[in-house]
Amino acid sequence: MTDATRIVDVHAHLTVREVDALVAGSPAVVAQFERMATAMGPASFAVTAAMLPQLQESMTDLDVRLRTMDAAGVDVQLVSPSPMQYHYWADPGLAREVWTATNDAMAAVAGDPRGRFSAIGVAPLQHPDQAVEALEHAVVEHGLRGVEVSSFARYGDTVVQLSDPRLDSFWARAAELHALVFLHPLGCTVETSRLDAWYLDNVIGQPLEHAIALSHVIFSGVLDRHPGLRLLAAHGGGYLPTYLGRSDHAWQVRSDARTCERPPSDYARELFYDSLVYTGQGLRHLVEIAGAGQVLLGTDYPFDMGVTDPVQRLDAAGLDPADRDLVAAGNAARLGLLP
Repeated sequence: MTDATRIVDVHAHLTVREVDALVAGSPAVVAQFERMATAMGPASFAVTAAMLPQLQESMTDLDVRLRTMDAAGVDVQLVSPSPMQYHYWADPGLAREVWTATNDAMAAVAGDPRGRFSAIGVAPLQHPDQAVEALEHAVVEHGLRGVEVSSFARYGDTVVQLSDPRLDSFWARAAELHALVFLHPLGCTVETSRLDAWYLDNVIGQPLEHAIALSHVIFSGVLDRHPGLRLLAAHGGGYLPTYLGRSDHAWQVRSDARTCERPPSDYARELFYDSLVYTGQGLRHLVEIAGAGQVLLGTDYPFDMGVTDPVQRLDAAGLDPADRDLVAAGNAARLGLLP
């Protein structure tokens, strides 16, 4: 079995116990869960609150993880921290402790002697002045493949969008290092009272957050300034790839939207996406829009909005065999994401 023919899951989460210990007892953690409860609504939050303890073994025990991978036909995981451990509320001192502990723990996973894991760390979006340092700690010091970020960060009264000029040095260094930046939202910025039932905060909110964040990256010119950037969007990039014609039209007819050098759809074909769109038809559509060279297999292990049969869902797309192999592992190998 070659690197290009293995099955590689690039969207798989892990809980870092050391980070939980760092923030234990903080009122901000309680407030974070209270915000989640409000955003989800009582019924959805009750389901989520019951699920999270059941996932702890899967999120922390590598032996359990390997058994699940074997059952799913997955050979390699690119492991990323749980988005619930971003803790963007943390002040500069605590934030440094969080990203240091996270990157250290992810490096230990990547060093597992069974050779089936690679990993990425985190960078503190809420403190752009630390983001480059955290990226270098992950990639240069620990040899991790990149870092995971959310769609935005809120710190006190300050909101840091991915288009924020203060992040330019972070994007530049990520491009220089050929580091992966894995975009995985936590929560949604739309009015919560309209999504607080039926798990709409996640069902609709997560794809919407991707569309917002990726549009910030495209329209602000981040990809013009840093053309080598390797940005991987979870959840198939959310709603962005499905309605690019509207973005292109705005770019063509409105001066306030013509802020990047080329039509937005051009940049969409330079981004990377995981395959977590659930249906064969959806995956074929994503490959048609982005190109087979831009899509990588992802499961969202071990959450309930993830999938346990990624190979079957990939095969259901009926892709050309060469394209199927790119999604399964070839693109991950090309991006240097394998152990």
